[in-house]
Amino acid sequence: EWEQRFTKYQTAHPDLAAEWTLLQSGQLPDGWDQDLPRFDADAKGKATRASAGQALATLAERVPWLLGGSADLAGSTKAVILGGGDFSAEDSSGRNISFGTREHAMGAIANGLALSGLRPFAGTFLVFSDYCRPAIRLAALIGLPVVYVFTHDSIGLGEDGPTHQPIEHVMSLRAMPGLDVVRPCDANEAVAAWRYALSVGDRPVALVLTRQSVPTLAETCDGAADGLLRGGYVLKDCDATPAVLLIACGSEISICMEAHSRLTDAGIAARVVSLPCWEQFERQDETYRRDVLPPTVTARVAVEAGVSIGWERYVGLQGAIIGLHRFGASAPAGELFEHFGVTVERVVEAAQDQVRRVSLR
Repeated sequence: EWEQRFTKYQTAHPDLAAEWTLLQSGQLPDGWDQDLPRFDADAKGKATRASAGQALATLAERVPWLLGGSADLAGSTKAVILGGGDFSAEDSSGRNISFGTREHAMGAIANGLALSGLRPFAGTFLVFSDYCRPAIRLAALIGLPVVYVFTHDSIGLGEDGPTHQPIEHVMSLRAMPGLDVVRPCDANEAVAAWRYALSVGDRPVALVLTRQSVPTLAETCDGAADGLLRGGYVLKDCDATPAVLLIACGSEISICMEAHSRLTDAGIAARVVSLPCWEQFERQDETYRRDVLPPTVTARVAVEAGVSIGWERYVGLQGAIIGLHRFGASAPAGELFEHFGVTVERVVEAAQDQVRRVSLR
């Protein structure tokens, strides 16, 4: 009976029926990722939550079954479809869902939406991913294409203090099988991150975004999309074989870029590797991974404003890792990065020590 009704529906509404068939197959419309925002180099830049929000707006115009909400934090996460209307008992056409401050319920509802063939997103502060965790784990177990938009991704959120500053959260999400964690470094990588998240149809993706503005790098204006889609790539290289690798993601990439400049001035050949998605990078063939992280270059520094556990995979037991080993504090973002030593000066010093260590072997 249902098939007979759908056949009649196809005759009466062929375009809508085609959309229904497409979404049920797990595919996306032709041209869904066309005309995404592109940002020019800008030293002031913008928060990746803001640029990601612009990408979401463009994608929502092309994917009618993209919908979601932000646990009463849409104004902060920017995970909202502008002009999409509010879903309610009176109006089920709205694409923005007011979940309320119920992160676990939000994640559970998003799972149900994904099981129905829709493409849901669920947004909140990264520190509140703890409340979503059972639902995220279930999505990972089932292989549901839910997009989690986690903002305020580090001590960079500043004056909200240690209760809201995620320290162990990025790494704990990376530890979950079946979940891709993407932490873009600037506006262009943030756009590419949304493109990546929707292109993945068989597992959940967590986008980890900044509250504070980060520079838009000239190097991402053309190469961010292809590089991020592979999980990691050479963002800034040197003229010779690199003496040291600087590896990071998120807001800490701009710190590595400045360190690269200072090391170059000091005659030390450095390479900056952006590694926004470990899971996708590990799926690349060995040749590509070795090209990005040459095994012969053992002088390595990893930088992330969170717990350092896990970065040994990429720097080795002798490499340097600049991270945090305690909870945060309440102060402006710049002061906190300085206080905890996540600075250009420390990266330069660590790189010089690494080069010295290798030269003494």
